[in-house]
Amino acid sequence: MATGNHSIVTEFILAGLTEKPELQLPLFLFFLGVYVVTVIGNLGMITLIVLSSHLHTPMYYFLSSLSFIDLCYSTVIIPKMLVNFVTEKNIISYPECMTQLYFFIFFIISEGHILAVIAYDRYVAICKPLLYNVTMSYQVCSWLVVEVYMMGFIGATAHTSCMLRVVFCKDKIINHYFCDLFPLLELSCSSTYINELVLLCLSAFNILAPTLAIFGSYVSVIASILRIYSTEGRSKAFSTCSSHILAFTIFCGSAAFMYLQPSNVSLMEQSKVPSVFYTIIVPMLNPLIYSLRNKDVKVALNKLIQKRLFCFSKDL
Repeated sequence: MATGNHSIVTEFILAGLTEKPELQLPLFLFFLGVYVVTVIGNLGMITLIVLSSHLHTPMYYFLSSLSFIDLCYSTVIIPKMLVNFVTEKNIISYPECMTQLYFFIFFIISEGHILAVIAYDRYVAICKPLLYNVTMSYQVCSWLVVEVYMMGFIGATAHTSCMLRVVFCKDKIINHYFCDLFPLLELSCSSTYINELVLLCLSAFNILAPTLAIFGSYVSVIASILRIYSTEGRSKAFSTCSSHILAFTIFCGSAAFMYLQPSNVSLMEQSKVPSVFYTIIVPMLNPLIYSLRNKDVKVALNKLIQKRLFCFSKDL
């Protein structure tokens, strides 16, 4: 279809989560609270890892990267969503929409792969403890994190480049609370075959590859844990791994429900619910999961608080 027959779209209107006026204020307060907890939790996790020397290990290096990713991609989504609750029309310009789409895809792909890297780290730590310091050296950890962001960069660039080719000439209202792939494709009046093919292939890879890596790692980990004779050692290993499995299940389960299906059967009203989980709830839960269930983090936090209180009382 020739693009010259259609006016160029310069802005979109985000429909938001709901059109019911009575729900706008409660939802605004709820998601504002969630965002505050997300920012405090993830910034706190990064700060604690940086300031606590005994947390300067590969696992916490990866966890600090996870917290950074969670902080960034929740910031890409939530502030604009909050505006929708307090304005009559939440207008987003075409460049802003494409920018939001790019960074959303970048960080959500990076999230899946950093979770796979964390699983690999636990596999080496539990299954090959004598080789851990060699296998997970500083250089290796740095390259793993670089590769995580490279996967995000490749996926975001591919999806956004394909989206920039799409001609928008239908209703400018995006039936979602942010610029996501399926809602944008629904507004297209040009062929979206390439977009859907790229979406299906990259979604399958970026969801299934980390899932298989994590599944394989934790099958080996659980087998090794069952061979541990020490009850305390077995309990500690299970506690650490269960936190990772819980975080990954919530994230990938909701993302798979959203993206591993053709767009013509994607019911956008229903898809908003799983979207809320992986864009808003997961970034809030991750620091809580890894801190409340992690003895090392609790000890580091207590030491940091005691140190600050001691310095404060000394100054007085």
